[in-house]
Formats: sequence, C-alpha cells, structure tokens
Amino acid sequence: MTRGHQLVDQWGRPVKRAELKRELAAPTVGGVRSPITGYPGDGLTPDRLAIILREADQGDPIRYLELAETIEERDLHYAGVLGTRKRSVSQIEITVQEGGESQHDLDMAKMVRDWLDRDELSDETFDILDAMGKGYSFTEIVWDTSSLQWQPVRLEYRDPRWFRFQRHDLATPMMLDDSGQEIALPAYKFIYARIKAKSGLALRSGLARLATWNWMFKAYTQRDWAIFTQTYGQPIRVGKYGPGADQKDQDTLFRAVANIGGDCAAIIPDSMMIEFIEAKSIGSSTDHYERRSDWLDKQMSKAVLGQTATTDAETGGLGSGKEHREVQQDIEAADCKALAAILNRDLVRPWIDLEFGPQVAYPRIVIKRQEPEDLKAFSDAIGPMIDRGLRVATSDVLDKFGLPEAAQGAEILRPQGQSAPSAQPQAPGEGAMPPESAVKYPLNTRPAPARGVAALQTEAPSAGRSEPFAPAVDRLAKEAAPEIEAMLEQIEVMLQSAGSLEEAREMLLSAWPDLASDGLAAVMAEAFLAAHAGGRALIEEDGQRADG
Repeated sequence: MTRGHQLVDQWGRPVKRAELKRELAAPTVGGVRSPITGYPGDGLTPDRLAIILREADQGDPIRYLELAETIEERDLHYAGVLGTRKRSVSQIEITVQEGGESQHDLDMAKMVRDWLDRDELSDETFDILDAMGKGYSFTEIVWDTSSLQWQPVRLEYRDPRWFRFQRHDLATPMMLDDSGQEIALPAYKFIYARIKAKSGLALRSGLARLATWNWMFKAYTQRDWAIFTQTYGQPIRVGKYGPGADQKDQDTLFRAVANIGGDCAAIIPDSMMIEFIEAKSIGSSTDHYERRSDWLDKQMSKAVLGQTATTDAETGGLGSGKEHREVQQDIEAADCKALAAILNRDLVRPWIDLEFGPQVAYPRIVIKRQEPEDLKAFSDAIGPMIDRGLRVATSDVLDKFGLPEAAQGAEILRPQGQSAPSAQPQAPGEGAMPPESAVKYPLNTRPAPARGVAALQTEAPSAGRSEPFAPAVDRLAKEAAPEIEAMLEQIEVMLQSAGSLEEAREMLLSAWPDLASDGLAAVMAEAFLAAHAGGRALIEEDGQRADG
C-alpha cells in the first residue's frame, strides 16, 4: 500500500499526521474551552427560551447546549427515557465484517475486532450517543504510534460548546482554537455524530430541542404544585383587631399571623385575636397538578422512545405492550445503524487509511441485537430433511445449539434405553444393537434387518459345504457385512421417507455417489484377487492331475 498518498476526509480536508498525535480539544482552565457551564434554565420564561433557541438557529448554540444539559439534570423523567435509549444501543455487542476474502482483508478485520474488545467501549459509545439529546456530539480520537503502528488509544468526549458550524451553511463543523477563533475541524481527528430526531440542521434536530418547551411548562406546574403543597393542610389564619388599634398594633398582628405558620408561636395584645379557618373539600382540586405533570411526561416518552407502555404504567391504553415494545425496537435498530455508520466513517476508515493506505474495501462495524432463534422449530424442520438425504455437518448443528464438540473419551448422551457400545467389537447379527423395541429413534427411522452377505452367512453356514471356495465365501461374508449394513441403513432411511417409488428412485440416484461404498469396494477387491489366485491354483492342479 502507498503510505505517501494524500489522504482527505469527507469534507475534502487533507490529513495532517503531525496533528493527530496530540490532543487538540482538551479543556483549559480560564481558556475558551472551560468546563464551567452556565445555567440559563434558572428563572426561564417563554420569552427567554425563545431568545435562546433563536441564538442557536443563528449559529450561537452555547446557551441552548447549557439548557439541554440542565434539562437532563433536573427532569428525572427525561433523564430516564433518554438514558434508556442510549444504553439500549451502547450495550449491544459490536461485530466486524470483513471487506473481502483475502488474507489482508481478514487481518484488517481482526485488527479492528481486537481493538473493539475493550471494557471502555460501552462508556465511549454512550458518550458518542449524546448526539441523541443535543443533536450532535464530538469525540476526539487519541491516536498512538509508539509501536510504529497507528492505533486509537481512547475516544475522549468533548463538550459541544467548544465547536461551531460554518456560518454560510450551519452544517459544516468547526472547532475553536486556543484563542477562540473558529477553525476547520482537523481530518481524521474527531468522530462527528449526528442522530436526528427530525430532519434539518444539527442545531435543530436534537431531542433537547423538542424537550425545552415541555420542560418549561412542567417546571411551572411543579412550582405551583410545590407552593400549593406547602400551604395545603394549614388553616387560613385571620387576625382581628379592635377599632382602637393603631398602625403599630396592626403591624404587630400581621407579623404574628404571617409567622405563626412556620414558628407555631406568636405574642399579641389582649385586644387582638387570631382565628384559624379550616379549608373544606380542597383535596379534589389538587389532582390537576399531577395529571398535567403525568401528561407532559407521556409526551416526553413519545418523543424519546416513540411509546409510553415501557415507562408510564396505565391500564387499557391504546395498543398492546407488545406493539409498543416493537416501536421501541424499531427506534433502537435505527440508532444502531446510525452509530455503526458513524464509527465506520470516522473511526474505522481513517484507521485503515493511516495504517495501510486507501483500500478498495474496508472492514465494517455492525451493531445489531441478535434475536433468539427458535431451536425447537429448527429441530423439527431439520429432522425430516436429514431423513430425505440432506447432508448436514455435525459442527453446524453444534454451533446452532452453542454446544462444543465432545472430547475424546467423554461420556456421550444416548437415546433413552440405548446402552453405550461395548468395548469389544461384535459380529453383525450377534447383539451389536439392543432389541429394537428398546430404542427410540427421534427421526422415526428404524434400521433394516441384516441382509445381503450377512444374511446368506446366517442362512447357509459353511460347515456343511463341500465346495472348495466355502472358506473364502465365509470370510468375504464376514468382512463385507459391516460395509453392506452401512449402505443398507442409508438406503432403508430413504425408502422409509419416500412417498412413492418414483420419489425413492430419485432419492437413490441423487444419493448414490455419496453412499459409503469405499470400504465395500476394498473388501471386494481383495476377494476378487483371492478368487483369481485360487482359480489359477485349481487350474494348475487339474492340469497336473491330467498329466499324471
């Protein structure tokens, strides 16, 4: 690969390798990248919120980003549903697909796969997914070349307040240098993530943009609710003074009435009195605070998770819990694809380019939740197919069930009623298999009875023969019997599975090349050689007798 080739990023910016070896966006104390944040949510009003959003629309997102951070800290429901959405993606196992089948493609994929096997990866992807709330996020790649190879050491989350967008399009990301000037984002140095809640500019596509108004209205409701709760249950205190009380007496009485709620004690002249008036039937008027807060929480759940069943318990809601869960799974799958595309574009491809140079095909990160497979349905389907001659490797079935290959000498599980094979081999027809009634065959197959040479041996023992080749025939029957039995068992299975003679014929023709006939062929070859030699010996013997 050509390492001297000029590399450029997705915006056509050339890669400067010297910049990649140092941190460019680390926080600075007293500098433009200060970690200290403001709190624009304090005393937020509709007018102030509108101004904050307009500032972000014009390319000044600082107060909007600080407000988005404030909402996550103060609204427990929003923090919960947003955290659920981010964690549902960050904890999914990441796999790597090779870009091709060559050894070089396999090596590149293995390099990426080994690096992804890190405990910090889940936290790093969680930080990248901060783009869900704010609309975008920036993560700096800290590269290491100490071993003369390019490798990302870690992924550092950077505060989005330290970045901007070009003013002519509000789409091309920029960063602030040490003097606060907007400069081009260095190529191959940052992971720029965008996960959209709606189409449009990054500054207007985050979930926080949707949550700001909802949070402000909920804050008003909670404030009124808190004021009401603080005074609810306490009687209304009414102070009474006589006609001769002057202003000083009235002020004394008012202070007593005002303080008695918290102090529960007061001193007033004899000519004055305080009356406590209990409020009646006031409890029914408190429900609207809770109902309004719950309604706003449900709107937040719909915006973040697309449904309410997994966060807001209710009876008889529209749609079943299964349907609501499917909606959440659809959103999760979309987030997984978006995150994988971001990592492939801003991490995997730059890494491969720096290490090996530009490639025709690159390894790809895939983030996808593995759905559990119905192994019972697989077993029910594969059994009849094996009966009909389908060739299935044992290793594939073991992998499907997550089982390892049995070790040499390990105890093997067998069908109920079937005993383990004897240590000493037994001759065919002499108890090598248990009684047929004691064996259960899961594929509804039963072995055929002894046939062929073995059957002839049983029916016609060589003891009563007078033919000269009787010993050779007996030996052939004994040695060929296991091979013939193996072939007959395969044929028997196919005949039992066939629904007609035509189907049986097609199965035999298709399976014939794969029948285990090598052993039988070897035995027959030896038998033919022995018969040929024996025949020549008989001929020579008869010739000698004739000459004599």
